[in-house]
Amino acid sequence: MSIVNSVRAQIPPVHREGYPFIAAFALATSVLFLIWAPLGWIGVVLTIWCALFFRDPVRVTPIRDGLVVAPADGRVSMVVQIIPPPALGLGDKPLPRVSIFMSVFNCHVNRSPVAGRVERIIYSPGKFINAELDKASEDNERNSLVISTPTGQIGVVQIAGLVARRIVSFVREGQPLAVGERFGLIRFGSRLDVYLPEGTKPLVSEGQTAIAGETVLADISLGDGGRTFRAD
Repeated sequence: MSIVNSVRAQIPPVHREGYPFIAAFALATSVLFLIWAPLGWIGVVLTIWCALFFRDPVRVTPIRDGLVVAPADGRVSMVVQIIPPPALGLGDKPLPRVSIFMSVFNCHVNRSPVAGRVERIIYSPGKFINAELDKASEDNERNSLVISTPTGQIGVVQIAGLVARRIVSFVREGQPLAVGERFGLIRFGSRLDVYLPEGTKPLVSEGQTAIAGETVLADISLGDGGRTFRAD
């Protein structure tokens, strides 16, 4: 492999949703160079950041019935038992919820945590408070999906944050989804909540780094007894 191809292989592709933003950053950078060169170089850095924000790398997704994978890149900010939002229609009993917080430096393309069919899509307007706060699940703008699988229903909620002002959905109700398939994107910092079936033991810990489409959050078919964790 040539040096050029080697370098190219390390650069992830950019999702098409990012093209208008990258073009706008590049245009602004050109204007900044005309005003003052140091400002132009700041624009270059911001343009590169914008391109990285909309990166859409290939992911290697584990394929097996019952596996639930992370729908987003980021940090596992909460693993709790909590009553799901009524709009999801998942009942009024506490369910396991795994929350993943995406900073402005994470890849923001969201992937389906399971293989199944999109049962419902519910958009809820709201505020734009810090997505790391628990109340963001109820107060912030969000887009919720209920995905039906042979082993139960999974709730996935895209939550806008302080900087995120646009939730983009790529799917529709009734559509089948493969595990790891892209289903949406949130622009500029946000959070995803995954509601698991009752009795499911999450296989991740708070503070752990998740990779969309690759990190296994739970196994809803085998009744895994859970795991302990050690930070080192």
